[in-house]
Amino acid sequence: MATQSYENHTQLVTGFHKVLLPVIFLTFIGSVVNLVESWGDHQRMYSASLIVVLTVCLFLTAGYARTFSLKAQDRAIRAEENLRHLAMTGKLLDPRLTVKQIVGLRFASDDEFVALARKAAEDGMPQKAIKQAVKKWRADTYRV
Repeated sequence: MATQSYENHTQLVTGFHKVLLPVIFLTFIGSVVNLVESWGDHQRMYSASLIVVLTVCLFLTAGYARTFSLKAQDRAIRAEENLRHLAMTGKLLDPRLTVKQIVGLRFASDDEFVALARKAAEDGMPQKAIKQAVKKWRADTYRV
């Protein structure tokens, strides 16, 4: 794996992003086609509409599974970076920092972390700007 940087830090999970989501999407399209073709045929209408509803539920489940895992990781990152800041300065992170800003700060090396955290809080830097401001990247290969 190449050294992580701003340009290559995003991660696509092949099984989720390139297989599961397209398969669910194609299943949804097929279920809608099946429902349209079943219109008027009362014997097929119930099962066709049920398949559409189940496919929508599957899409929502996949989306929530992704969102919930990222939210849990964001909470862990917030705690880790708060502890890191406490160990370096004796103080917790500035309460003005949002979770997204803190998630962006996790890539900063120890040398620039405290100053960048202060600047991010004072200037209200967005997550992208924080990541771009990092000079010495600290890789995070465990993010899902």
